Amino acid sequence: MDANQLQVVQAELARGKTRPGPLLEVLLAIQERLGFVPPAAVPVIADGLNLSRAEVHGVITFYHYIRQQPAGRHVVQLCRAEACQAMGANNLAQHAKRRLGADFHATSPDGAVTLEAVYCLGNCARAPAMLVDGELHGCVTAQRFDAVIKELAERL
Repeated sequence: MDANQLQVVQAELARGKTRPGPLLEVLLAIQERLGFVPPAAVPVIADGLNLSRAEVHGVITFYHYIRQQPAGRHVVQLCRAEACQAMGANNLAQHAKRRLGADFHATSPDGAVTLEAVYCLGNCARAPAMLVDGELHGCVTAQRFDAVIKELAERL
């Protein structure tokens, strides 16, 4: 962890430690500022909140939203909830993994796209759904997925 990252972690600990049950709030604040929670921050957070390293690690690994490595330049979140699965999300997920060369919670080899699984984007009527850099897409097919990824590549 570099000096800037350590400073961010310590600032968020100072801001959150007086609140009841601050761990999740602190982790999300660190991720908001750094883009991820560095693994080296776990003992610092544990010490700062008087928790065990296992408790901190357990929360980090339980919540899929919390990243332990920096995300790619773009983040693609595929809905994995039941409505989307009923409309072909499993096939879409397999296609996305092949197309990007990355599994869920990983980044494509070129560092361009991080693929994440999410559980309900609230777009069930237009399933399967995905969120790309915060922009919601519905009725996503393999072809539409490829078109969106191609558009992202052209923006770089």
